[in-house]
Amino acid sequence: MEFLRIFNFYEILKKKSVFLFGARSTGKTYWIKKTIPKDTLYITLNHNETLMRLSDRPSLLNPMVDGYKYVVIDEVQKLPPLLDVIHEIIEEQKIKFLMTGSSARKLRRQSANMLGGRALNKSFFPLVTAEIQNFNLEKYLTVGGLPRVYSSDESDLELEAYLTSYFELEVKAEAYVRNLAPFHRFVRTAAMVSGELINYANISSDCSVPASTVKDYFSILEDTLLGFVLEPWTESKKRKAIQTAKFYFFDTGVCHAVLGIHKLDRNSNLWGKAFEQFIAMELRAFLNYKMKKQKLTFWRNENKQEVDFLIGEEIAIEVKSTNRISKKHLGGLRALQEENIFKKYFVISEDEIERQEFGIQILHWKNFLEKLWNGDII
Repeated sequence: MEFLRIFNFYEILKKKSVFLFGARSTGKTYWIKKTIPKDTLYITLNHNETLMRLSDRPSLLNPMVDGYKYVVIDEVQKLPPLLDVIHEIIEEQKIKFLMTGSSARKLRRQSANMLGGRALNKSFFPLVTAEIQNFNLEKYLTVGGLPRVYSSDESDLELEAYLTSYFELEVKAEAYVRNLAPFHRFVRTAAMVSGELINYANISSDCSVPASTVKDYFSILEDTLLGFVLEPWTESKKRKAIQTAKFYFFDTGVCHAVLGIHKLDRNSNLWGKAFEQFIAMELRAFLNYKMKKQKLTFWRNENKQEVDFLIGEEIAIEVKSTNRISKKHLGGLRALQEENIFKKYFVISEDEIERQEFGIQILHWKNFLEKLWNGDII
C-alpha cells in the first residue's frame, strides 16, 4: 500500500537546514529516499562502517560532502560530535543538511551542537487522514497510523515487533534505563492513562516505581518520541484553570499494543479515548506540517469543565465519539466562551447532522478534518 505523504521538507531545505525527528517506523527514511533530489548525498549512520569511520574522524565528512548542494544524515543522534563539523560546513560551504533521528535524547545528554538556529526543528508523524485513501476509522483507532502497520494484514505482529525494537534498540541499547522491568511496568501504566491528567503519585503507586523515577521515565518517552505532553492553557480569568499537563502516546496502535488490546468496542470507553487521541494526532501533525506557530493545548478549570484541544487562542475543540450530540456535550465550550477570547468553537463527533448551536459548530469528524487539511479551519 502506497501513501503520498504531505510534508515536503525539501521545500524548506532549499532555504535552511533541517532537523527532522520522528518516531521509529513513521516512514522518514522511505519518504526521504523516494523524494530525494539528484544532487543530494545520502549518509546513514545505521551503516556500521560509516559510523565507525566518522566516529574516529568526524572531519572526514568534509571531503564526503564536497560538491553536493544537499546532504542527508540519517540517524544523526548516533554521532552527536558530527554536528560540530556540520556547523562548520553550513557556515563555510552553504550546503543544506537534512538531519534525521528517532530520538533527541542522546543529543541533549551530550549537549550536542544544535547549530544555533541554523537549522529548523521539524517532526515526522504517523499517517494522517489526508494521506490515506479509503480511510478506515475503526482500523486506524485500533492499529494506528504507522505505514508498515496500517498496510499490513498482520498488524498485531507488526506492532509487537515495533515494541520489541523500541525496548531493545532504543531504550536498552542506548542505556536510557538500567533495569527494563520497572520501565516496562511504567510504560504499560502510561498507556493506561494516555490522554489523562498526569498524576505522578498515582502512576508511581500503580507501577511500583518512585515518583521521581516516573518523571524521568516520562522524559524518556518524550525524548524517544513515543509520546508527547499536552500543556494546559492557563490564561482564563473567570474560572481558574488547572496547571497539570496531559500525556498522549504518539500513536493509537502502539498504545493499544502496550496494553495488549487487539479490538475496540464502539460503545466502550477505549473507543472514546482512542478517538480523542486520533484527533490529537491529526491536530499535532497539521500544525507542524503546515508550519503554524499556534500552540496546541487544552483547558480544564477547577470545576472540572474542560475543552479537549485549543489551537493558540483562536480555535477551541471538544471531541466526542458519540453519534448524537446533545446540549450536555457543549458545557466545556460554553464555559470557555465566557472568557470571550477564542474565535471559533467546534464539537467534533460521529454525529452526521451538522449544525450550529450557541455559536458552536458541530461537525462530523471526517468533514472537520477535510476542512482542516484544506486550510478552512485555521
